[in-house]
Amino acid sequence: MNTLELVKSRRSVRTFDGKAPDKETVMDIMQHAYTTTNPYNLPITWKVMSAKKNGLSTPVISGTDAFIAGKLQKAPHAEEAFGYAFENIVLYAQSKGIGTTWIAGTMDRPAFERAMQLEENEVMPCISPLGYPAKKLSIREGMMRKAVKADSRLPFEELFYADTFAEPLSEESSGTFANALEIVRWAPSAVNKQPWRIVIAGNDVHFYEKHSRGYVGEDGWDIQKIDMGIALCHFLKGMEEEGRTCEFFISDPGIEVPAGTEYIASFHVAE
Repeated sequence: MNTLELVKSRRSVRTFDGKAPDKETVMDIMQHAYTTTNPYNLPITWKVMSAKKNGLSTPVISGTDAFIAGKLQKAPHAEEAFGYAFENIVLYAQSKGIGTTWIAGTMDRPAFERAMQLEENEVMPCISPLGYPAKKLSIREGMMRKAVKADSRLPFEELFYADTFAEPLSEESSGTFANALEIVRWAPSAVNKQPWRIVIAGNDVHFYEKHSRGYVGEDGWDIQKIDMGIALCHFLKGMEEEGRTCEFFISDPGIEVPAGTEYIASFHVAE
């Protein structure tokens, strides 16, 4: 299964079949987690926890006892770094038949943070259950998916542009970038807002965040920047499948942006 097939086959799983993943599978996922890097070179600590042993709970998950979480120091680009790395782990788990879902708010956060032994100036952005998806969605799960239109994505031309934001990019004209961009298009995001926008200027690929209201905390923490990290992960995986080498950099190209849109980062794609 290639990355696009893997991404499109994945869904957020909230109802599990009650069968615990075997220890070898969990160890395999953890080994992958600790070999996962991020473009910002920020270290992340990962841990798989038992809900029963640690008194953990979330009202949106049933049928599994295992949760994976990560923590890192509060620092510039911590959101993007975490999103990039955690999505890498989520996709690896999917390739092993293990269901996951990103959870940032609907959980007993103090309990999870205690179990993660969160220290001063550290943050635990998200958690995910680990388990085997139930054969049938619960009514609640079905309603949640319907509410956010979980199985749909914005059109290609609304997300991707050529040289400026005045020139929408069609899939047909995106050349060797087409597969990677489609993988980005199908990335998961908070409430399926799909905040990523990409401008391709020659061999430079610039990522922007289209802000939605209510996602930036009083402390400046931006949940949608986690989504941007996911988009960066998806793009790089797509280009790697094309055999293309990408160099990550942060340097605003000065392209005029729509209101509420912020430059995030870029890749230079080698010939």
